[in-house]
Amino acid sequence: MQYVAGMTPQELRERNARFAVDITKLTKSFTDEPASEIIIRQLIRSATGTASNYRAAGQGRSHAEFRSKIATALEEADECIHWLEFSKNADLVRGPAVDRLIREAKELAAIFGASRRTALQNAKAQDAKRKLSSAK
Repeated sequence: MQYVAGMTPQELRERNARFAVDITKLTKSFTDEPASEIIIRQLIRSATGTASNYRAAGQGRSHAEFRSKIATALEEADECIHWLEFSKNADLVRGPAVDRLIREAKELAAIFGASRRTALQNAKAQDAKRKLSSAK
């Protein structure tokens, strides 16, 4: 696994775990409306999915498995952005914590997107190298 912007894989795992915990804590401040219950479930599921899929990427048995798990972590982070923005816009939750977590979800999504692009580029380069070797 690669280093991301000066952050070790362990530090990024911890950052993801902290994000999931912070999301869980944020859900305690949601309004007591029927919509909140549904959104809370989706938000916790996507936040914990972000953390667990990034963790699983580090345990990948192949480069393809790593790319797949990183792509899933990216999808989950993007879903967090959606639910956080939706919750804020629907006045289901307010305060500085929601804005901070939206920023964090966007940063995590950017990190996973960059990791995915790099992994895809590396896979293409490796394939090209193999084709060149086999042509000789």
